[in-house]
Amino acid sequence: MQMFRDEVIKLLAAVVPVDKDELAGDLENPPAPEMGDIAFPCFKLAKIWRKAPAAIAAELKNKLPASKLLSRIEAKGPYLNFYCDRSLLARTTVESILAQREAYGRLDLGQGKTVVIDFSAPNIAKPFGVGHLRSTVIGNSLYRLYETLGYKCVGINHLGDWGTQFGKLIAAYLRWGVAEKMSADPLQHLYELYVRFHREAEQNPALDDEARAWFKKLEDGDPEATRLWQYFREVSLTDFKRIYKILGVEFDSYQGESFYNDMLDETVSLVEEMGLALASDGALVVDLSAEGMPPCLLRKQDGATLYATRDLCAAIYRYNTYKFDKMLYVVGADQALHFRQLFAVLKKMGYPWADRCFHVPFGLIRFQEGKMSTRQGTLVFLEDVLNRATELAARIIQEKNPGLANKEEVARQVGIGAVIFGDLSNDRVKDIEFDWDKVLDFSGETAPYVQYAHARICSILRKADSRPQEYDASLLTGDEEQAVINLLARFSDHIVRAAETCKPSVIARYVLDVAAAFNTFYHRCPVLQAPPDISKARLALIDAVRQVLVNGLWLLGIAAPEEM
Repeated sequence: MQMFRDEVIKLLAAVVPVDKDELAGDLENPPAPEMGDIAFPCFKLAKIWRKAPAAIAAELKNKLPASKLLSRIEAKGPYLNFYCDRSLLARTTVESILAQREAYGRLDLGQGKTVVIDFSAPNIAKPFGVGHLRSTVIGNSLYRLYETLGYKCVGINHLGDWGTQFGKLIAAYLRWGVAEKMSADPLQHLYELYVRFHREAEQNPALDDEARAWFKKLEDGDPEATRLWQYFREVSLTDFKRIYKILGVEFDSYQGESFYNDMLDETVSLVEEMGLALASDGALVVDLSAEGMPPCLLRKQDGATLYATRDLCAAIYRYNTYKFDKMLYVVGADQALHFRQLFAVLKKMGYPWADRCFHVPFGLIRFQEGKMSTRQGTLVFLEDVLNRATELAARIIQEKNPGLANKEEVARQVGIGAVIFGDLSNDRVKDIEFDWDKVLDFSGETAPYVQYAHARICSILRKADSRPQEYDASLLTGDEEQAVINLLARFSDHIVRAAETCKPSVIARYVLDVAAAFNTFYHRCPVLQAPPDISKARLALIDAVRQVLVNGLWLLGIAAPEEM
């Protein structure tokens, strides 16, 4: 589609007083095919030429010369609508996809640039809860989106591996820990101990003092406390990596909160030397009243540091290490104030890259099981959710296609894909009410619907015995064919928009639209039964659709099974 946009920009630049870069930003995608393929709104020119936008559009239509790339140009109200030559659009799009395959949609917009993405960040010594699903899958998708745009990506898992809760865990483990249970399922046992500690502490407040004492020992480097903490961290990380492998998620760094312990004093001293730190009731804060925010607390009365202090250390360390062009924090919306304060302090410290740090907030995910609470023992484990999704998918597959080979693997791909898509298909800023019937609906706006369209195309290609090596895609000029081709041609546009807005839902919506357009085409346009030349062209088209569905699902972290 870029070739056609460039042509429109060239034609317009010759007759309007707007530079090419600005024109490129002004072009729009019309909402319906009958309104053209590219639209230019004339509102901006109304101020320059002091005419009504509709009149300007009509005048421009008569001024613009014909183009081999465009079939026609029409003025429609305040818009000038450009129609691509259908044969040329079909040929260039299908041939590009089938030549590039997995690389189709990739751009070099981020060439030579680095983006750091902080995501997932579960707390160690607890099973991976479903509350961390959103950060994990949104961050993973953003990593893939930016990588596709040519950026060097650094994925960081800022593990919650420090804090007073570890004093509680050590105290609980030494009182009630069972070696056999630790060997069998360490995280489950540690979770049970954590829940028990809070239950017992309600009756015996002295336990809290014992926990504080153990955390103080940990901070002071006590060998026993350190040994237990390291053990808890190692078994946690081993289990987390197992879950990440199921989800297809990888990280470049697992540097958690504890990694910055040795940098805290230096960072606080730096803030003080800059004259930014103030004493407030025995605590150390940075005044942010001029920014319309409460003060940022760096050190409590007892000398303990906080999340803000560690995040300051982490941001400075990451810039010094990676020299990032952009850093994204994929963290829940309830932490919005924290990040506004963090970025404001970094700006006060004179770091020019502070403006390149962004919080990517998201809403809550709710299951019908009710509210989650680690302390109360009502945490919904992510692995349980993934297992249940896989089991439900297996039942559906057994009912619809009992003879399917590799049923277990396909059920896993469909079930896990359904969970991921159930999250990413929603606008990230909104809360999600997770509904099992909806996410596994093969006919609804779900991953199984998209995966099934892919599997159906694979089936057609198998029936055809082979993909055509020679075809004439310029024959694909029908309305249904063009509806599909127009979508395929805009794949990279959606990738750019998804990355710029940090919304994987843009890609989720796109693959749904591609699957729906394919289904409409398939029901109205015979493929294998069409005349030979048309059949070959349509086989090439659906192969292109198949490839774009694979590429789009990959951006979401979802597999595309060939049979379902």
